[in-house]
Amino acid sequence: MTRIVSLLASGTEIVDELGLGDRLVAISHECDYPHALLDLPRVSRPRFDPEGLTSGEIDRAVRTAMLEHGSVYAIDGDLLERLDPDVILTQAVCEVCAVPTGGVERTLEERGLTADIVSLDAHTIDDILSSIVQVGEATAARESARRSVASLRSRLEAVKTSVAGATRPRVLAIEWLDPPFTPGHWVPEMIERAGGLNLMGDAGQPSAQVEWEDLVGLDADALVIMPCGYGVDAARADADAHAPRLAELAPRAIADRRAWVVDASAYFNRSGPRFVTGVEILAGLLHPGRLSPPGPDKAREWPDRREAR
Repeated sequence: MTRIVSLLASGTEIVDELGLGDRLVAISHECDYPHALLDLPRVSRPRFDPEGLTSGEIDRAVRTAMLEHGSVYAIDGDLLERLDPDVILTQAVCEVCAVPTGGVERTLEERGLTADIVSLDAHTIDDILSSIVQVGEATAARESARRSVASLRSRLEAVKTSVAGATRPRVLAIEWLDPPFTPGHWVPEMIERAGGLNLMGDAGQPSAQVEWEDLVGLDADALVIMPCGYGVDAARADADAHAPRLAELAPRAIADRRAWVVDASAYFNRSGPRFVTGVEILAGLLHPGRLSPPGPDKAREWPDRREAR
């Protein structure tokens, strides 16, 4: 039976999606879903502890780790050697988001190990779906991958049908707040597929650092705050810390109660199957008369007007 190590959260989610959880022998430090797989050994760790740090402090720690070590993460080579996997899932899209392919290759070479390195390098929605097929092919689960992709495409088509003909609100999404980043890769497509018009960030391209001044004057109809790696509570706390800036960027969206924080870590940042839930979340926020709005575990209005009373 194929022994799989996943060094990125989306890879772990794809393995679960394909019903291969029993073949997984280790996961990365960042993997947090599904819960049934979280007791597996962790083969990676960050070079700094992000707990309690602000977004600005995390940004500085990331830049320092890259400068000093060339990587934000360390691989447990001893554990990897003991596990002796057949397949290792990794990525080369973002050195900050997960263990990069190059680091895995060096570790295998140093340890004299042989494994099939499957680099899941998604930049678009179609790339994410292709990654599922890629994992299926590497693990002899082609039919499961085919069924999964068909199901995800069907859900995307259902969203498309639901928002067809609706007025498309102009959406400003922000992927990091200190410094500000606008989203790239698949997120602009998610906004468009959810029935919005993406104002900043290019599909298929890396997320882009911008200046606050670059965002002033866009007058977005809707504001979506989605800090990379943050759940709803952390996103709200970070948004609260930058409230004056955000109020300057999207006063009309905030006044119209069309500003939200979302669970970016689970549904937007990862190139795994739950991105479709992210599209459904956005569609429910942008077009609540056509789709059911998401629950508070997935998205919340910002600022929290209950606390303002």
